[in-house]
Amino acid sequence: MSEQTARICILGGGFGGLYTALRLSQFPWQPLPKPEIILVDQSDRFLFSPLLYELLTGELQSWEIAPPFEELLQDTGVRFYQASVAGIDIEQKRVHLQEGPELGYDRLVLALGGETPLDMIPGAPSHAYTFRTITDAYRLEERLRILEESQADKIRVAIVGAGYSGVELACKLADRLGPKGRFRLIELADQILRTSPEFNRQAADKALKERGVFIDLETKVVSVGQDTISLEYKGQVDVIPVDLVIWTTGTQVAPVVRNLALKQNQRGQVTTKPTLQVLDHPEIFALGDLADCRDAQGQQVPATAQAALQQADYAAWNIWATLTRRPLLPFRYQHLGEMMTLGVDNATFSGLGIQIEGSLAYVFRRLAYLYRLPTLDHKLKVGFHWLVRPIIETLSK
Repeated sequence: MSEQTARICILGGGFGGLYTALRLSQFPWQPLPKPEIILVDQSDRFLFSPLLYELLTGELQSWEIAPPFEELLQDTGVRFYQASVAGIDIEQKRVHLQEGPELGYDRLVLALGGETPLDMIPGAPSHAYTFRTITDAYRLEERLRILEESQADKIRVAIVGAGYSGVELACKLADRLGPKGRFRLIELADQILRTSPEFNRQAADKALKERGVFIDLETKVVSVGQDTISLEYKGQVDVIPVDLVIWTTGTQVAPVVRNLALKQNQRGQVTTKPTLQVLDHPEIFALGDLADCRDAQGQQVPATAQAALQQADYAAWNIWATLTRRPLLPFRYQHLGEMMTLGVDNATFSGLGIQIEGSLAYVFRRLAYLYRLPTLDHKLKVGFHWLVRPIIETLSK
């Protein structure tokens, strides 16, 4: 590796990783030579995960929310490797890829996101469906198609976890399946959306009731079978027949990160300074789901998409600052509100002094996410498609 040219390795192409790479590619590096920026992800596509639900209802197409990395990184100078990370040697500053070369680094960004843990519940790894990646969405779509084409008079769906993902999935799928769908939303806590603003919780409760979704609170999943789910409520276990179980609760850090000799919390998240640098390793930055971060005000940073987006700007600046001898900036998290989709043409937003629900919130959410898409070129393509699609659909009728 040339001493004059630094290498920045970014592991994970989600909100934290991709947006850090894009931001780094835009900084002025003169008189230093521009560093080599490498982005690694096991998928060939970036996923704008808050819009993943719209794939199941046909409101959006996969190219809109999951553009290829090669397309997004074109003309940025960022090199992309599609590979899984096999190991990281933090002493030798090297990354080992399963399907690629060994990479040395001067700066490392850990942004591998999280995984949905299924192995704690008997039968869940074999029979439950997760909903985190584009592959998960394709797999779930295929299962739904088979169920819809069957001769069954009803389709029984159990969704585990009544957080944002569980509630949004329940509403979208209820709209898709219509009267044929039978839904159970299973939650260990005593209320849905436990960390959500009251306005959003009330709007979600109303949307679920309108769609006939049955909610099991203070209920624990004991096991998952091929066509059953066993639930425990107040010491009594009931076996419920189901056609589909979707697991949305829990996040765990990838083993390749948990195995590193870095300070971690009980959940395996890597502890960082407010500058997003890992303790005792200032050349390593951690952000997103795998980071245990308190910002400049000492507030715990949530593991959300909006937090990862904000962290990406600071991580890029601080990496640039460490290489160009400029002052680093402590991360300052700004909570910009919370949005949820609650079915087709229905959403809710609470934040910035605004509380709206229904069709207006649905449009607001779409526009907010359009603004957050990763590149100007992709924003223009998607925005134009959203404008002309209603016209095309009207003309084709």
